[in-house]
Amino acid sequence: MTGILSKSSDRASSHILLPSIRWETYRAIAQDLEAQPSKRLTYDKGFLEIRMPSDLHENYKKILGRIVEALTETLEMEILSLGSMTCDREDLAKGLEPDQCYYIQNEALVWGKDKIDLQIDPPPDLAIKIDITSSSLNRFAIYAQVGVPEVWRYDGHLITIHHLVDDCYVLSDRSIAFPLLRTNDLQNFLELKSTLKENALIRQVREWAISNHV
Repeated sequence: MTGILSKSSDRASSHILLPSIRWETYRAIAQDLEAQPSKRLTYDKGFLEIRMPSDLHENYKKILGRIVEALTETLEMEILSLGSMTCDREDLAKGLEPDQCYYIQNEALVWGKDKIDLQIDPPPDLAIKIDITSSSLNRFAIYAQVGVPEVWRYDGHLITIHHLVDDCYVLSDRSIAFPLLRTNDLQNFLELKSTLKENALIRQVREWAISNHV
């Protein structure tokens, strides 16, 4: 089996792309790597990409995750946080692991479930996608086929909000999960990272949510 290994300048983050991988093999590898959250798997009709995110990648996904959690707490919204839950569909022969994902609008439909089956249950309402390094597979297309209605993408400089419309994503300036939240607000929060420590930044998010909540 021959794979393609690449490394970027982003603190040695790397990925390997393996062709001709059966669905059963992908699922077995996913189960074996459950205890290693530093690995991200993407599967698309026989191609398996294994990514090893950098420290910088993990820092931004955690910050954005904390922003989501702070907003739901401050706005008194229920949430089910599932981190890098494997989102896959055998009938589509596709699967991936978001950097973070959440049930918000559909939280009540999956609350208390030990196992979520995306052929029966709704997909996560919000996924966070850190693209400081590029992927060999079209992860947006997989999110779309799985049916995730909203994706936040951060490329190391800019954050964008994407809504699923029909079978593809379109850019939006406002979140579905948090209608008061605009792309500019998210960008401003992330830019605070250069001047504020993490907990201070999250306090700013909470104060913003209180002042903007009607």
